[in-house]
Amino acid sequence: MNHPRVAVLALLAVAAAWGSTFFLTKDLLTRMDVADYLALRFLIASIALLLIHPPAIARLSRLDRGRGVALGITYGIAQLVQTEGLRHTSASVSGFVTGMYVVFTPLLGAVILRHRIGRWAWFAVVLATVGLAVLSLRGFSLGTGELLTLASAGLYALHIIGLGAWSTPKNAFGLSALQMIVITCVCAIGAVPGGFSLPPTGRDWVSVVYMALIAGALALIVQTWAQAHLTPTRAAIAMTMEPVFASAFAVLFGSDSLTWRMIVGGALVVSAMYLVELAPRRKFEAEVQHLTQ
Repeated sequence: MNHPRVAVLALLAVAAAWGSTFFLTKDLLTRMDVADYLALRFLIASIALLLIHPPAIARLSRLDRGRGVALGITYGIAQLVQTEGLRHTSASVSGFVTGMYVVFTPLLGAVILRHRIGRWAWFAVVLATVGLAVLSLRGFSLGTGELLTLASAGLYALHIIGLGAWSTPKNAFGLSALQMIVITCVCAIGAVPGGFSLPPTGRDWVSVVYMALIAGALALIVQTWAQAHLTPTRAAIAMTMEPVFASAFAVLFGSDSLTWRMIVGGALVVSAMYLVELAPRRKFEAEVQHLTQ
């Protein structure tokens, strides 16, 4: 089996799941506090993962547990910062700025882990970034929402780098479950000051459960497994499809209309992905090794 190719397809499914949450979250935040929504979402996801395979966390090594906690804290803070930023900016701008992790991932990988990034990877990063800009921007101003979302993009890049270095097919499920529990704790701490509230309507509950189980638990398992077979930059470029899917869902299920921006921007992002897949493989697979001990 071609695991890297399957892993890319798996990350596309993750990007689709994440893309479906933008318009749902934007609507839900008009009735729920950011931390309350995130704490409940990740609590449901944590319970689901523990019920599926209870011994998974216990089978992790002490080192993997420490790494799982670090990854969970990073992702949990990123979720809080990104979702708060979404309250202060449009969903389209949020999608683009969040997608900047495709730029931050190789930059931080080069600085922190001294990875050598090939010219094909850099070209794909630039192509994907231009595509995201065309797809999402409607006049960019660096306000509070954009600054918060930019900070979350940096944290997501750190999470991608960590998963790329630390995840293996063997520890993928346990690492996902532990991360989910830690993310829940981080979000719950954020919810404490204002008290905790539940979704006010049945429709809101459906949205939260969907985002918890499909875009939360399942997506993190798939992402963790996929990144055990991919370099961080290759994974980040695959996940730039998230705002493309977000636009598609907005057209299909929301009130948005199909525009030239969606067509051109989406085509550029897809082109970047094909470049990654068709470029000389050694340029990407030599980028980073997985740290198993």
